[in-house]
Formats: sequence, structure tokens, C-alpha cells
Amino acid sequence: MYLNTHSYFSLRYGTFSLEKLLETAQESGVKTLALTDINISSCCMDFFRMAPRYGIKPILGVDFRNSAVKQFIMLAKSAEGYTQINHYLSKILLKSEAVIPDRAPLLSDTYVIYPFKKIEKADWQLKANEFIGVASQELNQLRFSKWKNQLHKLVILHPVSFLGKTSFNMHRLLRAIDKNVLLSKLPKEEQAEEWHQMLPVEKLREKFRDFPEIIKNTEDLLDSCEVKIDINGSTPKNQKCYSGNEELDFRLLRKLSYDGLTYRYPRPSERVYKRIEQELEIIRQKGFVSYFLINWKILKYARSKGFYYVGRGSGANSIIAYLLQITNVDPIDLDLYFERFINLYRKNPPDFDIDFSWMDRDDVIEFIFNRFPNTALVAVYNTFQYRAAIRELGKVMGLPKHEIDVLTRAKGKFDYHALDKLSQLVIRYASYLQDMPNYLGIHAGGIIISDEPIQTYCATFLPPKGFPTAQIDMVVAEDIGLYKFDILSQRGLGKIRDAVYIVESNVGVRVDINDFKRFKEDEKIKELLREAKAIGCFYVESPAMRMLMKKLRVDNYLGLVAASSIIRPGVAKSGMMREYIQRYRKPERRKDAHPIMLDIMPETYGVMVYQEDVIKVAHYFAGLDLGEADMLRRGMSGKFRSKDEFQKVKAKFFSNCKEKGYSDELTAEIWRQTESFAGYAFAKGHSASYAVESYQSLFLKAYYPLEYMVATINNGGGFYSRELYVHEARMNGGTIHAPCVNRSNLQTIIKGKDIYLGFHTIQSLDSNFAQKIIRERVKNGPFDSLDDLIDRVSVTLENLIILIKVDGLRSMGKDKRSLLWEAHMKINGVSFEEHIPLLFRPPGAEFDLPPLPSTDSEQAFDQLEHLGFTLESPFDLIKDHEPNLLLARDLPSMVGRTISIDGYLICTKNTSTSNGKRMYFGTFLDSAGDFIDTVHFPPVAERYPFSGPGVYKITGKVMEEFESISIEVTCMSRLPIIEDPRYAA
Repeated sequence: MYLNTHSYFSLRYGTFSLEKLLETAQESGVKTLALTDINISSCCMDFFRMAPRYGIKPILGVDFRNSAVKQFIMLAKSAEGYTQINHYLSKILLKSEAVIPDRAPLLSDTYVIYPFKKIEKADWQLKANEFIGVASQELNQLRFSKWKNQLHKLVILHPVSFLGKTSFNMHRLLRAIDKNVLLSKLPKEEQAEEWHQMLPVEKLREKFRDFPEIIKNTEDLLDSCEVKIDINGSTPKNQKCYSGNEELDFRLLRKLSYDGLTYRYPRPSERVYKRIEQELEIIRQKGFVSYFLINWKILKYARSKGFYYVGRGSGANSIIAYLLQITNVDPIDLDLYFERFINLYRKNPPDFDIDFSWMDRDDVIEFIFNRFPNTALVAVYNTFQYRAAIRELGKVMGLPKHEIDVLTRAKGKFDYHALDKLSQLVIRYASYLQDMPNYLGIHAGGIIISDEPIQTYCATFLPPKGFPTAQIDMVVAEDIGLYKFDILSQRGLGKIRDAVYIVESNVGVRVDINDFKRFKEDEKIKELLREAKAIGCFYVESPAMRMLMKKLRVDNYLGLVAASSIIRPGVAKSGMMREYIQRYRKPERRKDAHPIMLDIMPETYGVMVYQEDVIKVAHYFAGLDLGEADMLRRGMSGKFRSKDEFQKVKAKFFSNCKEKGYSDELTAEIWRQTESFAGYAFAKGHSASYAVESYQSLFLKAYYPLEYMVATINNGGGFYSRELYVHEARMNGGTIHAPCVNRSNLQTIIKGKDIYLGFHTIQSLDSNFAQKIIRERVKNGPFDSLDDLIDRVSVTLENLIILIKVDGLRSMGKDKRSLLWEAHMKINGVSFEEHIPLLFRPPGAEFDLPPLPSTDSEQAFDQLEHLGFTLESPFDLIKDHEPNLLLARDLPSMVGRTISIDGYLICTKNTSTSNGKRMYFGTFLDSAGDFIDTVHFPPVAERYPFSGPGVYKITGKVMEEFESISIEVTCMSRLPIIEDPRYAA
């Protein structure tokens, strides 16, 4: 009886979850139900799967609307009809302006229902599949309408959008948020009627008792709809064949695998051959042959374009992936657990994560869309979170900004009952909205390549990214059997790519960045790792990682692989990071491990470090089969569909341990360790992939530090701000030059050891202006004067002033102040939109100005303003302060003593203690350019907070743990700087 129901996936309109809709329908005696969310089919596959559990036959459709105005409803008679609806909706949503027409197209396997209010006075000849939906409130109008004589074309239209008064209020608030208007100003046509709620079926029938034919028409229409779609996730729905023939696919995969032996294993062992055959058989049985071949084709294209990439994730556990050059991780060398990636018991599809440079990724995605027909990006459901919900609700309810700020900042810290009524309403409804879908976004890198058209399962839309995107997220896709291809981007690969090019152009050396075996044995790289001198290097440059590497004295690949995983929050939270360090440094501690745990994980001394360890512990320690063990891993990481299934596996974990004779205390402790870190741990292959990239960047840093720092600066830096990478280049012997109109390019460049910062480092400088300077200089030579620059390049006074202040015109032989005077007198605020070259250049006006030299401190303040940092020493800007001669290099000899030292703040990190209080970690540079690491416990952090960038006087106790030095701060203050001399009287 219900042809038009909405879940909260009718974004910013519907108010309840699919589960709530189905529960309410079941309680109301509904046996057949049509889900018709507004201009979206995100929820349809879940609805199709879940409805039978409630004894309800699912009907799939879409409510087509312009804003809140209903144009028509489409219902699918069959699976083909559902696909037709999705194709039609996609066609509309893929346009830049999505407008729903008044009349629906003729789609053979669909029904179309027009609202009575819309069609009442229309002079339409309805097609066989078209009907008019009448609400009970419209029956009196129907009696006087021409349609009363065509009752065979009428059906019941009782929309369902909310459950009660509170739900209706939520709906109105959502509509106001969507239209960005005050609730009091929300137009009537932009909201539903309050009666759009579900009634018991018999009560709805009673309302139409005088029109039994309408009741029968509605029932007949629903009975005639029968959608059957295979959404069994255990059967892959991705492109089934790469070559068009499954047997040919398998032969190709086998051939490519053995062809790769020469490159990967010049002298393969029996173990290698055995692993290849084992993996090929499992891949074939699970139906993942085409998945490997598609990945191979994508990366073959990338290599043909010279793109750098990293194949990581659990896919790096596969020798077939290694042989096909999908990953660069040797699973034999690392003894990687293939079953983490694919096993015969695993119901969920595997996936590869392929990282490209941020500059190359879109090219690869475009290739995928052009090469494979049924392709779409994967959506994410962006939900309302507390602070965002408070802000949105505060705005539409008319709260002043300062009151909204108080409510967003002070979650849980205010007295709810002391708030005014309006603020209480904001808090109350924010809690209702929390975690509801707000809008569809794009997954970071997920792409699905389906065997059937994507519209078999959902519609697609066109986000700003510019590629068709499915209206389902990765969880729904996996449930269907569509396993995604992750095509991701990261700046680390851009740095490596650019550094290789810069080395070749600046030094004349061609670097083989894939000579990984050499890198593993390189003594310079080992030294950088041991001493944690890895600034700029992928994944190993953060303060926490630097301290960990010092504690572990990491100098080999396997050690770095482990370090890459134990740095993750889960291992630290479980207490096992510290235990791993202890067992690594003190072999006698290894006997503390349970014998079974030590036997399962000898490489990590019985400590769980990788995701595979969860599977191993569940399988070998608790006796779960591999399918159950993998379900446990996914459940702990939050990637589960059924909490009931997870709880059953958890119960079996404990019962099996009891049968094995383990004490309750031991089982509980192993469970605690497993549960606390599983959601954050890396797969070992993932850590190994990261470590490969770390080694590549470490090699470049070890042998070509200046070129590598230039590449780092040009690729947006890394963990730290651009300033630190400029500093690091200087520490490695580079001479840093401010941007220069006659030397610099848009990007930073290096010539020998001279590094010229690019125009991109100048804040607020128009990039188009910078490009004009470069083009003109390349075409007609350098600029010899301000007049020459003005004559040859169209320029605004604002851009010229910025350029002069960063000393960009220093090659013209005049001081900055004189150039500024001239610029004001010659440009006079006029903007030349288009430069017109002159046949004869008139002589520029000359002004007789006295010398106007500027000081180093003025230069520093100009750089702070326009670069964001100074090329001078920040310690030179301290006001009335005696230099502190104590340096970071002196601290190892002062362990246990309380000292004071000056440090220039680089970055901070905060975390919560076990009782919920905030503590901080600081990273500073001393005046010699070396690092100082600090710890700020909650009382000190509260009393002596960080107060922005600058030089701080730090007082505290010098602490040492496994040769890693830090200061436990007892007091701290930022030192005042001199008055800005540019504005001094």
C-alpha cells in the first residue's frame, strides 16, 4: 500500500534509517513496501537484502524531484526496470545542472506515478505504465475531477518521510539547512506535510473504503513488481573476464607470473614455484583472476608513462602481485602470510592499494575509465557530526555566531539546563542528526569496475572530481561483490619522481630508484636510519618515528617494516609498542612471552605487530578457522556488517581457549591486546610497501640531499612545514636564495649548491603574474631594471610590491626602499590587463633618491610576512635576550639534570592521558639547527601552553630512554621578539 517511502538517504529530507523504516512497516502490517528515496538509490541494495528479514517484499524505485517538488515516482517492475531507472537518473545527475522534467520517459519495465495535485488539470493521455497517485486528503477533490471516471489509473499515494512530531521537526530543520535559510523563512513548498507518516495498513485501507478500485489498483501494481538481483557478495561482480574468456585469462595470468620470474627471482627456489602454484589455484577458485589482470594492465600503462607507484595493502602479501610488478614487496623474503589477502574461507573481496604521485593519479584514473566500460568511483556517506550539526542548526534557528561557537567548543562542558530554550533545542536536535547522512562525497581512491553496468546496482552522479561516481559506498559495494580498486595519491612519490629528474639535470647522474636490493645493504642509508636523520623521507620523518628508530637502532629492512607498524596507535594503546622495544633491546625479556605466542610470532618476539597476527592468534592460539579469524580481524577494525556474527566469533574465541585449558586471565589479556590494536595495525605487506618507499627516499636523501630537499619543497613538503625543509637543505650545505625575477622559476630550482626559492613560495603573489615573468624572461632575456620589467610584463602595484619586499628585484642594483618608491610613482595603482609590446620603448622617468638601505631585521620581517618564514636565523630576532649557549648536542651528558635551553618551535602533537586530560609533545630546533624533543604533561601543558610560532625558553629535566633524549618540561615561555623595524618610529 506504500508506494512512496523515504529513508534518511533522501538527503536533508528523510529522517530515519532503513532499519527504522522496516521496523515501522512490520509493526504496521506492511507486507510489500516500495523504497523511493529522492533522486538517489544508495539505499536500494541494503533495502533489497534486509526487507525479507522483516517479512516484507521489497519494491525498488526513485522519487524524482526538483528540490522538494515531486515530479513523479518511478517503480521497477523487474531487475531490468530498476536498471532503467538508474540509467535515467544517472543521465540527469551527470549533467552540470540536474533538472527533472514534468513528464517521465517511457521505460518498458517501470511504473510511473504522478501526484494528483500535479496532474489534476493536465491534459495528458496516460500511457499504459503511468498512474496517478492520490492521497486520502485529496479524495474530495477527486470526486469533482475528470479523473473520477478513470479510476483504473488511480493508486494510493501516501508518502512516508517521518515517524512523529519530533521527526517532522527534524525534517523541517534539514530542509532549512539544505536551503540555507532561517527555519522561520522556510517556504511551504520546500517541506513535506506533517501527515506523511506511516499508518497501519488497515487504517490506510479504511481511508479509501469508498474507492475499493484504487485499493485494488495499488495492490495489483505492487504484486506485479518482482525485482531479482544477485547481491550475494561471495560471488564477485567485478568484470569477470579480462580477455573475454575465463580460461584464456587464467593462462595469461600463469604466463605473466612465470615471465616475471626472470626479473624477480633469477634463480627461483622450489619454495617460489610452490607458492606460485598455491596462489594461482586459490586465485582461480575464488574468481579473482581478472582482478589481478586488470591491476596488471593499469600498472603496465603507468610504467609506459614513466609513473612511479607503490602497490601496498594486503595485496603485497601475494607472490603473483610481486611477479606482475603490482607490488615491489618480496613475500618470500618477508615470509608474508598470503591468507591475509585471500583465503578460501574469506567471504569479503580483497583489494590492492596503489599509490601514485598526486600529479599522475588523474591520468591513471582517466585511462581506467577509457579502458574498462562499466567503471565508477565509489562514494562515501558524509554524515552529520556534532560540531557541524550544532553550527548548521544554530544558523537556521537564528543563534548568534558567538553562542554557536560556545556550544561547539564546549561539548559536554556546559550545564544543559542553564542554557536558554533555543540553545537546548540546538543541542537536542544535533544529537538526533548525529551520524545521519548529509551528502555524498568521493572515496579517497576507490574505483569499481563491474561486469554488469553500474546502474544494475545504483545510479551514478558527477561530483566536482569530474568522473562518474556510484551512489553506494565501499561497504555496500563489497556486500554486492564489487571489490574496489584503490587508486590513491601521495606526495612522497612525487618527491621521488622529481628528485630523480633534478639529480639528473643538476648532477648528471641517472638514478635507478628501483635498485632496492642495493638500498637494503647501503651503509649510508643504515646510518641515516640509526641516527634518525630522515627529515623529508616518507613515513620515517615524524618526531614519533625518529624517536622510535633511535630506541630501536633500526638499520635494516625488516626492522623498519616492524617499526612502520608498531608506531601505529593500536600497538601503542595495547602497551605492546613499549614491550616490543624492551624485548628488542633486552633479549632476556623475550622469555616473558607466552610460549604459544612466541611460537606464532618469533620474528616480533611474541608481540602482535601486524594485522596478520590477529588472524594467527585467532587461528593458532584460539583454534578458529581462517574464515572466522579473518571475520574477527575485520570486526575489530570496524569493517563488519553483522555485530551478531562478530559476537558469535568472539564467544567461540573464549570457549575454544577454555577447552584448550588456558586460564581466564590469560585469554582475557590476549583478547585485550588483540582488540586494542587490531583496528589500527598495518598488514605486514602494507608496512613492507611503505618501507620500500622509505628506502627509496632515504637513498636520495643520503646521496643527493639538496636535490631531494628541492623536490620535497616543490611537492608541498611532508610532515612538517616548508620552512623546515629549507632549513634541512641549508644544514646539508645548500645556499638558500630568496625568489628572484632573473633566477627563479615557478617551482624552486637548484644550480650546483645554490637553491633559488620558487615564486610558489611567495604567499599572495598572483601565480599568473609569476608565469608571465618566466615566459617573458625565457623569450627575451633577463630584466635589467624596474622600467624594463614594467615595460615587458603587465603588472599590478600589489604584485610588484610583494616581489620587491621579498628582494625579488635585487639583481637590478638598487635597494628595496628605492625600488618601492619608484614602484609607487611609476605604477600609481593602475592595473594593466594586457601587455602591449612597443616598437620603441620610451625612456623611464628617473628619480634622484638618496640611498635607502634596509637592515637584516627588516629583511627578516618582510620574509615572515610574504614567505611565512625567514631566511635569517629566528634567534636573531629575540629582544634583549642573552644567547643560551646550551645546545641539543650537549643534552646526552646532562641526563637527569634540570636545564634551560632555547628552542625554535617546529611542531606539536597532543594526545589524551588515561584520565582524559591533554598532554603535548613538542619539536624544536636549537640555534645550531639540531632537534630538541619535549614532553609536556597535563599540569604543565595547562599552565605553560604553546602560544604560536617563535623561540621558547624551555626548562625541564633531561630524560633518556634507549639513547633517545627528551626534555620533561616544567616551565616554558615564548621569548619576545624585537619591534618590527619597518614600522618603528
